Amino acid sequence: MAGGGGGGWGGWGRRRDGARADAKAARDAAQEAFYELDSAQRDALLAVETVKSAGDPASARQVVADFQDLSARIDQVTVAYLTALDAQDLDRAELDPNAAWQAKQQLEQSRRELDAKRTELTTFVQRLQPVLERAEAQLVRVTPAVERARQALLGATTALEQARSAGLRADELAARLAELAPELTRLNQGVAQHGVPATLQRAEDVSRRAELIRSEAEQLPERAKEIDHRVASLRTRIQALETRSGTVEPALSELRRRFSAACWQDLQQVPAQSAEAVRTAQVRLADAVRARDEQRWADATAAIGTVRTLLETAEGSVTAVNERLRQLNEVQHDPHREIERARFALRDAQRLAMSGRQTPDPRHAGPLDAAVGRLDRAVAGLEEAGRHPDYWHFLTELAAVRETAAEVVAMIRGTH
Repeated sequence: MAGGGGGGWGGWGRRRDGARADAKAARDAAQEAFYELDSAQRDALLAVETVKSAGDPASARQVVADFQDLSARIDQVTVAYLTALDAQDLDRAELDPNAAWQAKQQLEQSRRELDAKRTELTTFVQRLQPVLERAEAQLVRVTPAVERARQALLGATTALEQARSAGLRADELAARLAELAPELTRLNQGVAQHGVPATLQRAEDVSRRAELIRSEAEQLPERAKEIDHRVASLRTRIQALETRSGTVEPALSELRRRFSAACWQDLQQVPAQSAEAVRTAQVRLADAVRARDEQRWADATAAIGTVRTLLETAEGSVTAVNERLRQLNEVQHDPHREIERARFALRDAQRLAMSGRQTPDPRHAGPLDAAVGRLDRAVAGLEEAGRHPDYWHFLTELAAVRETAAEVVAMIRGTH
């Protein structure tokens, strides 16, 4: 009996140990399933975050919602697994075989549920692949775009420092560069905070604005040099105009003395206008120099343009006085030379108008006949004027005759 009793207790012990071993094996398998599920869930979360930061907003919202739903169900299975894990102390010496068997059943059920959820995660990630690949393609663009922005900012900063080392303050460019500092901070915060589309757009905007600042900063020394050159050139022109203006009054005096009033009345204001142009040009050139020194480039350029316009107008007026005297001297000495020039132009136009025709085209003949009459009247008027003919009227009339002849020639050649 004792031996049998010993055998009975030994059999119970073996059953207990076997049940414990089976329960522990189930526990190990469930733990392995739990670790695998946890790892798969972390991978899935990374994929979801990638889509969330870089994908299409509508698609990303759906992906996040689906993942949250799946994660909630995974949490339920995880809680059931942890409950089963804590239900029995499988290392307890006096563990009842029935308790071990129940623990084994619960742990195996947990393992199956954990494996099922891992399968769901795998299916979810597989479905996610097309969206994920597009998002990853977007992410690949972020790093080089951000780096280009940083390099552009560095280039702008370097160019600005070089301009300042050359004595150019470049305050406006410095202010524009300072405006980009917050944008760089946002770029450094990354796509996790701002998303891929916004980060890419910001990087491109920073690159573009920084490149523009760099380009303008690099051009500053040359721009300053160009303005200095133009200022020096205009200062020389003002001095030359002052010198040439001294010839106007003597030329006008000779015109008044030798020719009728009609030949010079329109030039009476040239001396005063030239003197005023010189004074105004000097003031505006000083404005340009001051603006250049203060590095107000647009103001300097505008003032230089004003000076140039003033000088061109005044130089034209001074030239007109001296040219008038020259022309009147020549026509007084030999009026026939101008008459022959006009007649030659008319004859040339008339020959062209008759080329290949029995009769000229009225569109050509009319203006030419009128020009012939105008020439004849101008010559007659000069001969009848006596001692003080209006040579200037005579010259302008003959110039108009030559212009008419030229217009007819152009018309004929344009129709052939």
